[in-house]
Formats: sequence, structure tokens, C-alpha cells
Amino acid sequence: MLEYNPLSCLPSSEELPDSDDTPVDNQLQHLIPSLLEAILAMAWSERMDWFFAADMAVYYDPDLPGIVPDAFLSLGVERYFDENLRLSYAIWEEEQVPILVLEIVSQTYRGEYSSKKDKYASLGVLYYVVYNPGRRRKARFEVYKLVNGEYQLLLGNPVWLPEVGLGIGVERGTYQSITREWLYWYNEQGKRFLTPEERAAKLADKLRDLGIDPDSV
Repeated sequence: MLEYNPLSCLPSSEELPDSDDTPVDNQLQHLIPSLLEAILAMAWSERMDWFFAADMAVYYDPDLPGIVPDAFLSLGVERYFDENLRLSYAIWEEEQVPILVLEIVSQTYRGEYSSKKDKYASLGVLYYVVYNPGRRRKARFEVYKLVNGEYQLLLGNPVWLPEVGLGIGVERGTYQSITREWLYWYNEQGKRFLTPEERAAKLADKLRDLGIDPDSV
């Protein structure tokens, strides 16, 4: 007797549009997720059970358009399938809802405090992070946790996320030679993880202490 698998009738992530074709409208929507991903790739270099993406469509219903966060993190999924990587993220295929979503408020509201927030809650996204670069009368950095179907604001900077095993927060720093306030990952003691540039500089200093010119290595 043939067994019916309803999942086989659903489109795969490769068949779905990879974004909503809406370009990011400020550099921070690109640079902040790229910094978070770069730090995560070093902090979790030996783990293969996580996926972080920026401006990628997340599909929750094959009959509806996907939602495109500025960035999201999923745990308990394959880091990559093959060398072509993911084209989009279909929840029915991954069998995991993102555990964290990041939205960066731009010049025009895109539902960060209303429709998108409600949608993420309905999907069961545990943590919702909003970064507002100070253009409106809103807090610059907010972290919400889903409790009984509703988001509750968590206080602090950084904010520890026990289910993720990381903290997230904001502070001034330098990334790609740009000095400003950035979002970073933190350990449980509140110590910030180093950026790739900071790690390289630290290694160069150690080599100099040993009498080795880092430029010659």
C-alpha cells in the first residue's frame, strides 16, 4: 500500500522566491547582520546545527507570500545542505521556526512594531529584536520574548537569551573601519565576543610580542 506524505506536495525552498525583491534602504540593514553572522561563525565554528541569514524569505504557508526579516537565527537545523546553500527558508521543510528575528527600523516604518511583530508571534518566534538607529521616539534597542503567545519586553543591555546560549546587545565599536554603535553577541558573563578584525589585531599583537612581524607570516 502506498503511503501518502503531505510534505511531498509542498514546494521546496529552491522553488520559492528567495526574497521580496525590496532593496534594503540603509547600509545598517546590511552591515549589522553581516557583523552578527561573522561573529557567530567564529563563536560557533565547530557547530553545524544553526543557520543565520539576512534578507532571506521565510515561508510559513505554501499559499502565502513569505516574510523577509532583516536577519534571523534558527537552531537545530543543518548549517548548509550543499555548496549551493539555501535559496530561502521554508518552515515545513526545515521543521524549525527561527528562534530569533532581527528587524532594523529604517526611514519608513515597515511594520516592525505592528504587523511584523504580530506575524512573528503567531509563528512562534521566541525572540524578537528591534534596533532603531535613533530616528524616532522609540528605544534604540529592544528585545522581546514570546510568553503565552505575546511578546514581553526584556530589560538590559546586553540581554541574555538562555535558549540561544548567547546574549545580544549594543555598544560602540569599529567594524569595517566604521566607528559607531553596533549589535554584538555576548557570553553569559556579559563579555562581548570579538569581531574578525579584533581577533586579527589581537593575533598580530601576540606575534609582535614574540618578535615576529605579522606582515611576514
